[in-house]
Amino acid sequence: MGIGMLFFGLAFMGGWAAAAGALVYAVVTLVRGRAEDWMRRDGHPAARLLLPAPVYLRFDVALAVTAFLADLWLVSAAIVFGADGVFAEDWMGYPGMMDPTGQGYQAGVVSALHTTAWWTFGIAVLGRCWITAGVQVCLLPLAAWWIGTFDTYYT
Repeated sequence: MGIGMLFFGLAFMGGWAAAAGALVYAVVTLVRGRAEDWMRRDGHPAARLLLPAPVYLRFDVALAVTAFLADLWLVSAAIVFGADGVFAEDWMGYPGMMDPTGQGYQAGVVSALHTTAWWTFGIAVLGRCWITAGVQVCLLPLAAWWIGTFDTYYT
Protein backbone atom coordinates (compact mmCIF):
# COMPACT_ATOMS: atom_id res chain seq x y z
CA MET A 1 0.00 0.00 0.00
CA GLY A 2 2.84 2.41 0.85
CA ILE A 3 4.59 1.74 -2.46
CA GLY A 4 1.33 2.40 -4.34
CA MET A 5 0.85 5.73 -2.55
CA LEU A 6 4.47 6.66 -3.30
CA PHE A 7 3.96 5.80 -6.98
CA PHE A 8 0.80 7.92 -7.26
CA GLY A 9 2.46 10.79 -5.41
CA LEU A 10 5.44 10.72 -7.74
CA ALA A 11 3.17 10.41 -10.78
CA PHE A 12 1.20 13.49 -9.70
CA MET A 13 4.35 15.51 -9.13
CA GLY A 14 5.79 14.28 -12.42
CA GLY A 15 2.58 15.12 -14.29
CA TRP A 16 2.48 18.59 -12.77
CA ALA A 17 6.18 19.11 -13.59
CA ALA A 18 5.63 17.94 -17.19
CA ALA A 19 2.70 20.34 -17.65
CA ALA A 20 4.71 23.21 -16.12
CA GLY A 21 7.69 22.36 -18.35
CA ALA A 22 5.47 22.33 -21.43
CA LEU A 23 4.07 25.71 -20.43
CA VAL A 24 7.59 27.10 -20.09
CA TYR A 25 8.41 25.70 -23.54
CA ALA A 26 5.27 27.36 -24.98
CA VAL A 27 6.31 30.71 -23.49
CA VAL A 28 9.85 30.29 -24.84
CA THR A 29 8.38 29.55 -28.27
CA LEU A 30 6.26 32.68 -27.97
CA VAL A 31 9.23 34.85 -26.98
CA ARG A 32 11.52 33.47 -29.70
CA GLY A 33 8.96 34.23 -32.38
CA ARG A 34 8.14 37.77 -31.27
CA ALA A 35 10.18 39.29 -34.10
CA GLU A 36 8.45 37.23 -36.80
CA ASP A 37 5.07 37.90 -38.40
CA TRP A 38 2.20 36.37 -36.45
CA MET A 39 -0.28 36.74 -39.31
CA ARG A 40 0.14 35.97 -42.96
CA ARG A 41 0.57 39.02 -45.17
CA ASP A 42 -0.80 37.58 -48.41
CA GLY A 43 -4.12 36.04 -49.38
CA HIS A 44 -7.74 36.68 -48.55
CA PRO A 45 -8.35 38.33 -45.13
CA ALA A 46 -10.35 35.33 -43.91
CA ALA A 47 -7.55 32.96 -44.90
CA ARG A 48 -5.01 35.20 -43.16
CA LEU A 49 -7.13 35.10 -40.00
CA LEU A 50 -7.83 31.35 -40.05
CA LEU A 51 -4.46 30.06 -41.27
CA PRO A 52 -1.78 31.08 -38.80
CA ALA A 53 1.78 31.94 -39.69
CA PRO A 54 4.39 29.22 -39.04
CA VAL A 55 5.62 30.85 -35.82
CA TYR A 56 2.07 31.03 -34.47
CA LEU A 57 1.48 27.41 -35.47
CA ARG A 58 4.56 26.34 -33.47
CA PHE A 59 3.20 28.23 -30.46
CA ASP A 60 -0.22 26.59 -30.91
CA VAL A 61 1.33 23.12 -30.97
CA ALA A 62 3.35 23.85 -27.82
CA LEU A 63 0.23 25.19 -26.11
CA ALA A 64 -1.78 22.13 -27.20
CA VAL A 65 0.81 19.80 -25.66
CA THR A 66 0.67 21.86 -22.46
CA ALA A 67 -3.12 21.66 -22.38
CA PHE A 68 -3.02 17.91 -23.06
CA LEU A 69 -0.60 17.26 -20.19
CA ALA A 70 -2.54 19.49 -17.81
CA ASP A 71 -5.81 17.76 -18.78
CA LEU A 72 -4.31 14.33 -18.16
CA TRP A 73 -3.08 15.48 -14.77
CA LEU A 74 -6.51 16.93 -13.92
CA VAL A 75 -8.36 13.74 -14.89
CA SER A 76 -5.94 11.47 -13.05
CA ALA A 77 -6.20 13.66 -9.94
CA ALA A 78 -9.99 13.39 -10.04
CA ILE A 79 -9.78 9.60 -10.33
CA VAL A 80 -7.25 9.18 -7.54
CA PHE A 81 -9.07 11.49 -5.14
CA GLY A 82 -12.33 9.69 -5.94
CA ALA A 83 -10.76 6.32 -5.21
CA ASP A 84 -10.78 7.15 -1.50
CA GLY A 85 -14.28 5.99 -0.74
CA VAL A 86 -16.32 7.30 -3.68
CA PHE A 87 -15.87 4.88 -6.55
CA ALA A 88 -16.90 1.24 -6.14
CA GLU A 89 -14.34 -1.46 -5.64
CA ASP A 90 -15.32 -3.66 -8.60
CA TRP A 91 -12.75 -1.95 -10.86
CA MET A 92 -10.29 -0.41 -8.40
CA GLY A 93 -9.81 -2.98 -5.69
CA TYR A 94 -10.67 -2.13 -2.13
CA PRO A 95 -10.80 1.68 -1.83
CA GLY A 96 -10.95 1.90 1.94
CA MET A 97 -13.72 3.41 4.00
CA MET A 98 -16.73 4.86 2.24
CA ASP A 99 -16.75 8.65 2.42
CA PRO A 100 -20.29 9.95 3.14
CA THR A 101 -19.32 13.44 1.96
CA GLY A 102 -18.37 12.09 -1.47
CA GLN A 103 -21.93 11.57 -2.67
CA GLY A 104 -21.83 14.46 -5.15
CA TYR A 105 -18.18 14.02 -6.07
CA GLN A 106 -18.72 12.25 -9.39
CA ALA A 107 -21.28 14.78 -10.63
CA GLY A 108 -19.06 17.63 -9.47
CA VAL A 109 -16.05 16.23 -11.33
CA VAL A 110 -18.07 15.74 -14.52
CA SER A 111 -19.40 19.30 -14.27
CA ALA A 112 -15.94 20.72 -13.56
CA LEU A 113 -14.44 18.90 -16.55
CA HIS A 114 -17.20 20.14 -18.88
CA THR A 115 -16.83 23.69 -17.59
CA THR A 116 -13.05 23.58 -17.95
CA ALA A 117 -13.38 22.19 -21.47
CA TRP A 118 -15.70 24.91 -22.71
CA TRP A 119 -13.84 27.79 -21.07
CA THR A 120 -10.45 26.68 -22.35
CA PHE A 121 -11.94 25.93 -25.78
CA GLY A 122 -13.43 29.42 -25.92
CA ILE A 123 -10.19 31.08 -24.87
CA ALA A 124 -8.23 29.06 -27.45
CA VAL A 125 -10.68 30.00 -30.22
CA LEU A 126 -10.47 33.66 -29.27
CA GLY A 127 -6.69 33.38 -29.47
CA ARG A 128 -6.85 31.54 -32.82
CA CYS A 129 -5.15 28.48 -31.31
CA TRP A 130 -7.07 25.93 -33.36
CA ILE A 131 -5.07 22.86 -32.34
CA THR A 132 -5.39 23.71 -28.65
CA ALA A 133 -9.11 24.27 -29.06
CA GLY A 134 -9.44 20.88 -30.73
CA VAL A 135 -7.55 19.16 -27.92
CA GLN A 136 -9.73 20.80 -25.28
CA VAL A 137 -13.04 20.05 -26.95
CA CYS A 138 -12.09 16.41 -27.57
CA LEU A 139 -10.22 15.31 -24.45
CA LEU A 140 -12.08 16.78 -21.48
CA PRO A 141 -15.69 15.97 -22.52
CA LEU A 142 -14.64 12.38 -23.26
CA ALA A 143 -12.90 12.17 -19.88
CA ALA A 144 -16.02 13.58 -18.20
CA TRP A 145 -18.16 10.96 -19.93
CA TRP A 146 -15.72 8.22 -18.86
CA ILE A 147 -15.70 9.33 -15.22
CA GLY A 148 -19.50 9.60 -15.35
CA THR A 149 -19.72 5.90 -16.23
CA PHE A 150 -17.88 4.78 -13.08
CA ASP A 151 -19.89 2.89 -10.52
CA THR A 152 -19.96 4.60 -7.16
CA TYR A 153 -21.20 3.56 -3.78
CA TYR A 154 -24.11 5.94 -4.28
CA THR A 155 -25.46 4.72 -7.63
